[in-house]
Order: sequence, then C-alpha cells, then structure tokens
Amino acid sequence: MAHINLLPWREELRKQKQQQFAVVSAGSAILGALLVLLAHMQIGGLIENQNQRNQFLQKEIAQLDKKIEKIKELEKTKAALLARMDIIQQLQSSRPQSVHLMDELVTTLPDGVYLESISQKGGALTLAGVAQSNARVSAYMRNIDNSEWLTKPQLDVIETKEDDKRRTAEFVLRASQATPSQEDAGEQG
Repeated sequence: MAHINLLPWREELRKQKQQQFAVVSAGSAILGALLVLLAHMQIGGLIENQNQRNQFLQKEIAQLDKKIEKIKELEKTKAALLARMDIIQQLQSSRPQSVHLMDELVTTLPDGVYLESISQKGGALTLAGVAQSNARVSAYMRNIDNSEWLTKPQLDVIETKEDDKRRTAEFVLRASQATPSQEDAGEQG
C-alpha cells in the first residue's frame, strides 16, 4: 500500500530549518564571543607585557638619571680639583718670581733713592719713595726700564720738598712685573 503522508511536512521542515538556523546562529554567536574574548585576552596580555616593559625601562632610566647626576657631581669635583691644581702650579711657578722681583727692586735702586712702600696687584706694582733729586728718580726709572723683571715705568707723582736745608723728591711710580724667557732666567739665576 502506498504511504500517504497527511501531516503538514512543510511546517515540520520549516521548524527543523529554524532549529538548525537557531543552533548555527547560537554556535556562531558563541564562537564569535569566544573569538572576541580570546582577542581581548591576547591584547590585554600584550598591553600588560608592554606596561611591564615600560615600567622596567622607567626604572632603568631613573637609575641612569641617578648615575648621570653622580657623574655631573664628579665632573664638578674634578673641575674644582683641576682649578685648585692650576692655582697651586701658578703659585709654585710664581714663588721664584717673587724672589727675583725683590732682588730686582734692590738692584735697580740707585744711590740716593729709598722706597717707603711697595704694593702689587697682579702684575702691576706701585712704588712710593723718596729721592735726593728728580735726576735720581729718572735714573731709577731708566734702571727699571732696562730690567728683565720690571717694565713700563710710569711716574704718577713727584713732589719736591725742602726741610732743614735739605731738598728731597717724594715720588710714586708704577711699573709692571715681567717674566723673562726661560733662557734669560737660566743665564741670570
């Protein structure tokens, strides 16, 4: 006998297809949500990893900044020590110059001229004294001009005074301290 199906088969097929569609849609939605969650976790992990790297770099930068500060302090200390060493070397090299200067002041001083004060600022000397005459002051200036350790004599003041039948010339002159070349100093010293 022939089978005749009087049930509404189309409706059943439609329900089946709707169920399949619902299952596939739910599966796709779950799969999509899982993919989004997985991507979110992956990106979150990458961000966390990058944050850790950034923190590490910031710590290293902070340590390097401290080291740079220490280096700057050491460079300042080094510069100060070098400046002190230069000053000490200048003082050591100028020590014999002071002796030569005093010796030269004595050897250039002609008879009849007496120094009352000597002042020095850097290489500039101010000499104040008394002479028996203006000619003696001129002779003193010529001697200074011919000296190896003194140069550029310049007369600032000269006053002639008389007391007890004695005539004197009070003077103030300036000169510069010179440093002769090593050959000249070696020959003289």
